[in-house]
Amino acid sequence: MRGVLTGFAVIAVVIGVGYVIGRRKYLGDNGREVLTKLAFHVASPALLFTTLARADLSVILSSRLLITAITTVLAASAFVAVAAIRRWGVGAGTIGALCSSYVNSGNLGIPIAVYVLGDASLVAPVLLFQQIVVTPIALTVLDLTGPDERKRPMWQMLLTPLRNPVAVGSLSGVAVAATGWTVPGPVMDPLILIGNMSVPAVLLAFGISLRGSALPGRGADRYPVLLSAGIKAVGQPAAAWLLGAWVFGLHGAALLDVVVTSALPAAQNLYTYASRYRVAERLARESILLSTLLSVPALVVIAVLLG
Repeated sequence: MRGVLTGFAVIAVVIGVGYVIGRRKYLGDNGREVLTKLAFHVASPALLFTTLARADLSVILSSRLLITAITTVLAASAFVAVAAIRRWGVGAGTIGALCSSYVNSGNLGIPIAVYVLGDASLVAPVLLFQQIVVTPIALTVLDLTGPDERKRPMWQMLLTPLRNPVAVGSLSGVAVAATGWTVPGPVMDPLILIGNMSVPAVLLAFGISLRGSALPGRGADRYPVLLSAGIKAVGQPAAAWLLGAWVFGLHGAALLDVVVTSALPAAQNLYTYASRYRVAERLARESILLSTLLSVPALVVIAVLLG
């Protein structure tokens, strides 16, 4: 319980600071855009590289990762199916699918894993899967569906993931971990320092974007927002519980681990992706905010029932 409240309190304070910055215009009219570009092109790739370069890749063989992969696909597919039927578009469908399935395993998942589950490494399978598989695929889709993609030759389209700084940072970190190479301190230390800017930059940019925003789920995108937040807060953890308990035979602490991590809200960096590609920004912002609000009671209920 304390871990849930602590994790959300930290995020709420930083987002609140961003809101004040935006309201006071301390960073000018382009503050949000600058922070978004800083996070996407520089800080987030550095953070992902330094995190994954030191990760234990043996977690890819764990049942937790398999449950994470299945529930992610189920949650994302549910949103994509509705988006296709309602013709919301590829960009909105991609961002909505991410908001429905991509959990906040970093800045919220780590403190909750420490205080609720007692082990920060339990979020590693989720982090690895999302950064190695989900992020490159989603950003490649956004790249390939951009307005200028029809003018590009096929060989450039095939190399799209290698042009994305977030994907490059993730894949480079995995390559280093797989080889067992230890990055020298003079190289790693600056990257760690730069990477430490990622989470604050994302949260501050998100807070700035809230200035003048209406309550989530009331605007033109209310149906995609409500759908993605509902899938994220209820559908994905329910699927994780069913798979963990009835398919993989998990119980006790192991079952609690997979259900808690799946119930984490949508990650704030998804708004960075939407802003970077200028697609479904309102959907991302409101889905993240609403899923964050809904995840508080969801995590408390899970902790009480399975803890």
